[in-house]
Amino acid sequence: MPSTARVPCLTLLSLLPLALLMAAAPAATAAEGWSVVPSGGGRPSFYAEGAPGSVLEDRVSVVNRGDEPVTVRLRGTGVRVTFAESGVRVPARTRADVPFTVSVPAGAAPGDRSGTILVRDTRGRSRSVPLRLRVGGPELSALTVENVAVHGDRIAYEMVNRGTTVLVPRLAVRADGVFGPLLDRAPRTLSVELPPGRRLRLTEPWPGRPALDAVDVRLTVTAAGGARDSAQASARFVPWGAVAGAGGALAALGALVVVRGRGRRDCDDGRAPEHHRGEAELTGAVR
Repeated sequence: MPSTARVPCLTLLSLLPLALLMAAAPAATAAEGWSVVPSGGGRPSFYAEGAPGSVLEDRVSVVNRGDEPVTVRLRGTGVRVTFAESGVRVPARTRADVPFTVSVPAGAAPGDRSGTILVRDTRGRSRSVPLRLRVGGPELSALTVENVAVHGDRIAYEMVNRGTTVLVPRLAVRADGVFGPLLDRAPRTLSVELPPGRRLRLTEPWPGRPALDAVDVRLTVTAAGGARDSAQASARFVPWGAVAGAGGALAALGALVVVRGRGRRDCDDGRAPEHHRGEAELTGAVR
C-alpha cells in the first residue's frame, strides 16, 4: 500500500454496477444481502506498512447484492483510521468504494499492530475485515525487572519492555538464606506478552518460606533478541508472635520477682509500705 505525507482528497466515493464486480465479495455473505471486502479483489485483509509519522491510503468496498438500498456506517478499531465518509448509502445491486487512511503515530515503535475495518448497517448487522499495520524502523529487544519485594508468601515485581518488539519473557528465581539456598527455580516462559513500552506487575508464589531467616531474593528475566536483566531484594523473616509471647512471659516473671522482694522488705520492719522520695521523683510528682 503506498505511503503519502498527505491525502489529497478524502471525499471520493465511487459507486459501480454490481454486474461488473460480482467476484469482489465472498459468497459466504451473499445470502445476507451485503458484504465488505478490500477494494481491488483478491485480498482477504488489509495490510499497511510505513514509518512513524506517515499516512497510508487504501479503499474498502461495500457490496450490496440485495434488491433494496442499504445504509452503513464505517469505523476502524485498533489503529488510527479515517474514512472519506463515515456513513454511506449503497443502492441495490451496487458496490461503493470508500477511501480511507491509516495514520502511523510519529512516536510509534517499530513492530506490528492489528486492527479491523468494521461496517454496520441500520439493522445492527455488521461485517469486518482485518487490518494489519507494520511500523518500520530498527528492532530492539530490551527488558528490565524492577521493584522486587517480598510480601508474605509471594514475591512481587514489575517487568518493563524497553525495546521496540513484543516480548515473551522468561523468569528465573533464586533465594539465599543465612545457611544457603532456599529457592532455586530454573528459567521458565511466562504466559504473558509484553508490547513495547508496557509495564506489567506480577507476583511469584513462595509457599513454605522460612519462619526465621535473613534472605536475599534475585529475579532474572530474559527474552528473545538478547534481552536480559536482574534485580534483587532482601527480606527478614521473624516470628513476631513467638517473640512477643516470650517477651511477655519474661516481663511477667520479672514483675513477680520484684513484687515478692518488696513484700518481704515491708513485712520485715512491721510497717505498711510507704512512698519514698526517689520513687515520687521517678514518676514526675512534685513535693
